[in-house]
Amino acid sequence: MNNSKIFSMPFANIYPLYIQKAERKGHTKTEVDAIIFWLTGYDEQSLQQHLDRKTDLETFFNHAPQLNPNASKITGVICGYRVEEIEDELMQKIRYLDKLIDELAKGKAMDKILRK
Repeated sequence: MNNSKIFSMPFANIYPLYIQKAERKGHTKTEVDAIIFWLTGYDEQSLQQHLDRKTDLETFFNHAPQLNPNASKITGVICGYRVEEIEDELMQKIRYLDKLIDELAKGKAMDKILRK
């Protein structure tokens, strides 16, 4: 599977879709941001810089300050794939974020989403 098209997609194009998905289910941008901060180690300012620069997904995840050590606890199916079995490390990180946003939209408690 050629993932280069996905990896070169600007994070700024995907971010509003995450927010829309959350808001349709009664959640907020703040909750989406908290999930992104938890997973990647970014803060509000560094996230905004990536959005302003239209950083691609590959750069966004490769320059993340620190992937949360509990990210490996994220399991389940997203887009037909078990996230814990995805071999490509970058694709797995992207799917981790997809899975967390999906859990938020499905009404899972933030403590559980953030694996506390």
